[in-house]
Amino acid sequence: MRLLPPKPFYYEGGKKAVLLLHSFTSNPNDMKKLGRYLQQNQYSCYAPTLSGHGLPAEELLNYGPADWWQDALDGYQLLQDKGFERIAVVGLSLGGVLALKAAQELQINGVITLSVPMDKEAAVLKERIFYYARRYKQLEGKEEQQIESEMTELDHLPFDSLVDFEQLINRTRDNLASVVSPVCVMYGEMDDPSYKTSAEKIFQSVTSDQKTIKGFAHSKHLMTLGKDMNEINQDILSFLNELKW
Repeated sequence: MRLLPPKPFYYEGGKKAVLLLHSFTSNPNDMKKLGRYLQQNQYSCYAPTLSGHGLPAEELLNYGPADWWQDALDGYQLLQDKGFERIAVVGLSLGGVLALKAAQELQINGVITLSVPMDKEAAVLKERIFYYARRYKQLEGKEEQQIESEMTELDHLPFDSLVDFEQLINRTRDNLASVVSPVCVMYGEMDDPSYKTSAEKIFQSVTSDQKTIKGFAHSKHLMTLGKDMNEINQDILSFLNELKW
């Protein structure tokens, strides 16, 4: 059974725009509840599907940071084409890395990062790919014997894009001092401890006059759908409302 890849979404809500960027091996569905919440509070939101995401792992590996950055740029341009002059960016994990890169290179009104890595080796990213691949094959309804065979084949594919991803994280981290837009940093206290360390690194390194950091006691990595979701949505809205649009 071929799974249909999740589609991007655009929610028209008001004259202020927010670009929503999802995490690695995930898709825009993780941002839908936040998007609807912001729409109900007079924000227009767009969430692109980062290239290769929602597809089998074998196809995802054909894409990398250059493609994902272009997706972010295209999303930013889409909002500009709709007439929005000021744009904030919310990014989860990989999406948060791209959000920080956007703040380094574009005119961004504000940045909100959730569960963002500032130190991640390609080998760890490969583990994530394998987890994603197995889960995807299970959802396709494949037999376990076929899954094991395909997983063995997957291990022999080139993983160059993951090395590129690691380098993207490193470059973004090394250039954090160039971020002057308002920044809101969030992390889950039930996530791997490295994400708290990364959150503190982001908070300390950006040179924004307006910046906040907060951990959420009941959140794991996927913060936009976790137990703290309502509080997180409210905090994101409060931060956006405080921006100078």
